Amino acid sequence: MSGGALFCFGLGYSAGFLARGLAVEGWRIAGTSREGGVGAYGIPLQRFTRGAPLANPGAVLRGTTHLLVAVPPDGDGDPVLDEHGRDLAALGHLAWLGYLSTTGVYGDRGGAWVDESSALAPSGERGRRRAAAEAGWLALHRRHGLPVHIFRLAGIYGPGRSALDAVRQGRARRIDKPGQVFSRVHVADIVQVLRASMARPDPGAIYNVADDDPAPPEAVIAHACRLLGVAPPPLVPFAEAELTPMARSFYEDNKRVANRRIKAALGVRLRYPGYRDGLAALLNEAT
Repeated sequence: MSGGALFCFGLGYSAGFLARGLAVEGWRIAGTSREGGVGAYGIPLQRFTRGAPLANPGAVLRGTTHLLVAVPPDGDGDPVLDEHGRDLAALGHLAWLGYLSTTGVYGDRGGAWVDESSALAPSGERGRRRAAAEAGWLALHRRHGLPVHIFRLAGIYGPGRSALDAVRQGRARRIDKPGQVFSRVHVADIVQVLRASMARPDPGAIYNVADDDPAPPEAVIAHACRLLGVAPPPLVPFAEAELTPMARSFYEDNKRVANRRIKAALGVRLRYPGYRDGLAALLNEAT
């Protein structure tokens, strides 16, 4: 791919890795943040929040070939859909639109596997908001032919945001909840999946984005400690753990996320098929 123009609603962590890679290859990149200004690589950022839409969306989005939405829904719905759904529906030149969702839309499955055909049964408010946002984007695809693709991301880690960083900063905790597993994915593999989809659009498609190795969270922390040569923090029973409501909500869901579709449909070969591979690479990059 070359010569495209990517616009990102919410040019944050994951979208930033995609945008910076494409910018190096000559793509025109623009996007939004809450404050606006200029991002990494000199990427211009428009200010966007609910109630503060793009001042001139027609001009801002003119020439955009690919659009990524990474702004989470709030209690009133999806801000991008609500503020700019009509503007996007009027765009006649989009080759691809990606919406970053979460595997939280599947809810709790007691450790069982889920794939893209599994029914949505979110167990918390954040998951319900995401499921509603997905439905809104897919409705926009059906009504207006917008080339929407949904990406359900597992727990994201990568440079500056991993178990290694938590251990180094003294924030790591090992919460013991027997049978609990999470799926996760390295940000480099998120970028790889997005780029594969951009090269092979399939409007209306939904993809789970996760690695091959769902694992208990305390095992990931213990492995990070081994890599760093430090003693792991003690196990704390879940019932006794002092967790914020947000942190506790993550433990409401227990499932394994299947990733066969990104491999079969997009030809993706994960760079980091498990957390051991990803953490080892992050440690090597830092030394």
